[in-house]
Amino acid sequence: MTKPYKKPRVIISSLDTERLEQLIESLSDMSFPGKDDLEAELARAEIVEPEDVPATIVTMNSTVRFEVDSSHEEFCLTLVYPWNVDASGEKISILAPVGSALLGLSQGDEIEWPKPGGGMLRVRIKEVTYQPERSGEYHR
Repeated sequence: MTKPYKKPRVIISSLDTERLEQLIESLSDMSFPGKDDLEAELARAEIVEPEDVPATIVTMNSTVRFEVDSSHEEFCLTLVYPWNVDASGEKISILAPVGSALLGLSQGDEIEWPKPGGGMLRVRIKEVTYQPERSGEYHR
C-alpha cells in the first residue's frame, strides 16, 4: 500500500524568491498555466537569506540526482530559469509543474512526477549534487 502524498517543507532563498516574483509578474496567465502553482509554492515557503540555505535544499540552478521509487532508476536534472533551458534534456524549467514542485525541497523528499504517456511516478531526491549557495555563488 502506498502512503498518501504529503507536501514536504519548502525552504527558498530570498534571492530566488525575488527573482521568481519578478518572473511571475512578467508573464501573462496565458503564457504560464502553472503560475498559480508556483505562486502557491512561494507563498508556503520559508524564506531565508542565501547564505542560510541548508546545503541539501534544491535552489535555482541546483543539480539534483533522483531515484524513481518503483524501478530504482536514477537520473539528474538542473532546475533553471526558462531562458536557460536547452535541448540537452538535463535541465528543467521552474515554469514546468515538476520544476516549481522541486524548488525548496530537500534530499530525501519525494514528489509525484508525471510519466510520459500518462500516470504518475513517485520520485525521491537522492542528492543535491550541486547547489550555488553551497558553493558561495549568491549572485548568479
